[in-house]
Amino acid sequence: MRLDLNADVGESFGAFKLGQDALLMPIITSANVACGFHAGDPGVMRETVALARQHGVAVGVHPAFPDLVGFGRREIRATEREVEDLVVYQIGALAAVAATQSLRLQHVKPHGALYNMAVRDAALASAIARATAAVDPALILFGLPGSELIAAGQRAGLRTAREGFADRAYQPDGTLAPRHLAGAVIDDPDVVVARAVSMARDRAVTAIDGSLIALEIETICVHGDTPGAAQLASRVRDALTDAGVTILPAGAPAGIS
Repeated sequence: MRLDLNADVGESFGAFKLGQDALLMPIITSANVACGFHAGDPGVMRETVALARQHGVAVGVHPAFPDLVGFGRREIRATEREVEDLVVYQIGALAAVAATQSLRLQHVKPHGALYNMAVRDAALASAIARATAAVDPALILFGLPGSELIAAGQRAGLRTAREGFADRAYQPDGTLAPRHLAGAVIDDPDVVVARAVSMARDRAVTAIDGSLIALEIETICVHGDTPGAAQLASRVRDALTDAGVTILPAGAPAGIS
């Protein structure tokens, strides 16, 4: 079995430093780079892409609603055209930065509220998929298994990668538990590692109510802003490798294992 290990990075902004990007890059295989809407800025984007290139990490876009104050986690009601435009804008910005370093983008993974709303909102999901396909139909669209986002990506002719979250609690319907709920973010490293292995080996995860949810995934996320993110990602990677999982970027050729 093979899996991609991704992390949200490039989320510093100006004088404000966030995350452990330099420590994460040798561990992960795909980097979701903030593009200035919820976090990040042009200089941080350039530095993050350079860091990914140095470590052979695939680069992807982490588009968000324009919400620096709320870190992109507040729901914003936008038209489909507005969503298309903001996703195109962010893909284009990061594609240009990557091009200056002779890199092409691998994927698109919406951030925060944009991601979670696209799980259930077919129109919003379709706007994201259309924007992605219009810029580069070779891009891979990341999303929750069974979500409207994955369905929209497939309708748009995009390759998709179903994503699991080892450090987030799930509701019984397979969606992520809202962050305001107690236990929504899992901070016990042993539990996070065990959940990652369960997702990979058993193709299942335990929901917040104790029920078992079937979960088919191609990539696992470790949040870059989690305290001790790099150490946690290293433990997750080691445990997956010990379980017989090959860790490769989502866009690696199918024949590689």
